[in-house]
Amino acid sequence: MNTQTAIIRQGRKFAQVLEHARRLFMQHGFESVSMDHIAQAAQVSKATLYNYFPDKRMLFMEVARRECEEQAEQLEAKVDDAQPVADVLRVVGRGLMGIILSEFGRNMFRVCVSEVDRFPEIGQQFYASGPELCRNRLTEFFQEAEARGELSVPDPGLAADQFEELCKAGLFLRQVTGVQTRFTQEEVDYVVDGAVEMFIARYGVR
Repeated sequence: MNTQTAIIRQGRKFAQVLEHARRLFMQHGFESVSMDHIAQAAQVSKATLYNYFPDKRMLFMEVARRECEEQAEQLEAKVDDAQPVADVLRVVGRGLMGIILSEFGRNMFRVCVSEVDRFPEIGQQFYASGPELCRNRLTEFFQEAEARGELSVPDPGLAADQFEELCKAGLFLRQVTGVQTRFTQEEVDYVVDGAVEMFIARYGVR
């Protein structure tokens, strides 16, 4: 990124574009929203909008990247690696499901799935900005916990995938199929606690 681009991509108008683009994408999906709609909602000229983002896909990917980055930072701030593994995993699991089951998580998943055949880079960008970051961070944590003698994890990457899937058990599928779109904290806690117990039973050092 050159200096000119860095200077252009900030300020009130740029923030307005991202804010309104996020709202429109989440409400109406990727295909139904045009650059004209976004420019009108953000109260900027089309020339200004295209100066920021040459096409709609780049704008969508920037919205997704920023949202995922912000949520990842919020979750990271809650995690204390010095705590027992089970306690750390409970915090991570609850935070992870808070993101997945949120309106943003639900709508972003829907948009990515509906557009991935035509625009695979949208799904790839979303995965890299969110799920992959979480997977990598969990992988690092499992390696550190193993070095301390708290876990025995032959394949930390696989273990990270397994833990995330355990946390989604019975929740995610009901959400994406529309069977249930709202979950109480008690429901989430019950599933996450079970995921932690199963994970520790498999990888914990006795």
